[in-house]
Amino acid sequence: MTTTRDPEQERESSELALLYRITQEVLDRRRELAERLQSVLEHLAAYGMERGMITIYDPALRCIQTEVSHGLTSAQRARARYRPGEGIIGKVLEGGDPVFVPRIGDEPLFLDRTDSRRDLDLSSIAFVCVPIRSRAETIGTLSVDRDHVRRPDGSGAGPEADVRLLTVIAMVVGEVVRAYREYREEVEALWLENQRLESLRADCFRPDSFVGNSRAIENVLQLVRQVAPFDTTVLIRGESGTGKELVARAIHEASPRAGGPFISVNCGALPEQLVASELFGHVRGAYTGAETSRKGRFELADGGTIFLDEIGEVSPTIQVKLLRVLQEGEIDRLGDERPRRVDVRIVAATNADLEASMTGGSFRRDLFYRLDVFPIVVPPLRDRKPDVTQLADHFLQKYSRLHGKNVVRISTPAIDLLVSYHWPGNVRELENCIARAVLLAEDGVVRANHLPPTLQTGASSGTTRRGSLEAMMMAHEREILVEALKDANGNQAQAARALETTPRIFAYRLRKHGITADSRVLRR
Repeated sequence: MTTTRDPEQERESSELALLYRITQEVLDRRRELAERLQSVLEHLAAYGMERGMITIYDPALRCIQTEVSHGLTSAQRARARYRPGEGIIGKVLEGGDPVFVPRIGDEPLFLDRTDSRRDLDLSSIAFVCVPIRSRAETIGTLSVDRDHVRRPDGSGAGPEADVRLLTVIAMVVGEVVRAYREYREEVEALWLENQRLESLRADCFRPDSFVGNSRAIENVLQLVRQVAPFDTTVLIRGESGTGKELVARAIHEASPRAGGPFISVNCGALPEQLVASELFGHVRGAYTGAETSRKGRFELADGGTIFLDEIGEVSPTIQVKLLRVLQEGEIDRLGDERPRRVDVRIVAATNADLEASMTGGSFRRDLFYRLDVFPIVVPPLRDRKPDVTQLADHFLQKYSRLHGKNVVRISTPAIDLLVSYHWPGNVRELENCIARAVLLAEDGVVRANHLPPTLQTGASSGTTRRGSLEAMMMAHEREILVEALKDANGNQAQAARALETTPRIFAYRLRKHGITADSRVLRR
């Protein structure tokens, strides 16, 4: 006996099977959200619901955008954008109620932005759109085309069944979208917090000795931050006076060895006959005059960092001993028969062309490659001109405190000279320059005439080319005029009275130097 199943039971059974398949796939967190939503539309298409679209409202753009679609090209999908209240999709989002259109050809609110139904009979296509909710908020829509409408004889599923089925699916989609949004917000919050902590760490890391914020010096600090936590050997390269030892100290202070000693050795300043003893130590009687045993710099640096400045100046004999320290972690005191182990991080520095020294045979290649594991190049001051004024102010405060003088600022013409100079001696030359100027300053201001003669040239000041004496006189006069105008807030008559001259003579002097009321120097 064959049992005929009720059509309503058949429909409900197929709907349950569809909901099961969709729920299984949409909850699969191993896949991206877009892939899961796309699978929803594919299952609906297999069920007879074509040209499905899931749209999500973007509050920032105030626009409803198509997240995924089925049966649409990328160009068609890109055109499917709506404002809240615009078209059927916009009204469903705004009102939060589902809409069933029996024949889209008869519905004026149906916009068909995708232009995907141009060759179809619109009188036989129904359109269903239901809201996607996240808790109490409508965040998007789910819409499909039905290629049939309910007939008078009662065949077909009917609009109520389609709306009910899609509403259930939209509820599942809404929960998945909400969970995904919360996850993305949490990830973004963690990323922002990580960025904030990284910024704080970078600020806390910056040593007081590092002055300036130019890109060149920030690149050096970034390299120091990256290498400091590890025991990697570092080779610091740069011209004399750029601050290579400051970089080495920064590496030590930011490393796990910060609690240990930092021993600095200028290899170029040690006499040839004493280099081995200074670096590795000696035992009693090792040579004439060695009455007691003595630790070398490597032993003194045990557990910390040793900084070998001017490494290119050491002799071939010492280079061999340094190579053994790098390879074996052992040293030999002069006159001692047994090696001693040391736990030392080596940071070396040079202003020499070691590649040329290797070619000439004065520097060992194997030692170079042992040292040059993590190179850091410290830029010359001429390549970090934005830092000149900050460095000058830093040294001004330093030497004002040191000498007990109340020197509070550097005049504008003096700053012009400092910035325009090429600084062959780098930061060390700038420091010496400001130290001298502080001693010469008498009224709390470093002026152009307090700077060394090397800066007082027509080429550096831009005032004249008629000789150094004229250049210095013109620079000094210009400085007096500018400072008087600045003190008088640009009032020429008041500035003239302060200088005990007439407004006419004062105006003539201004024209001579090309200084106007809106001159750039007056705004500094």
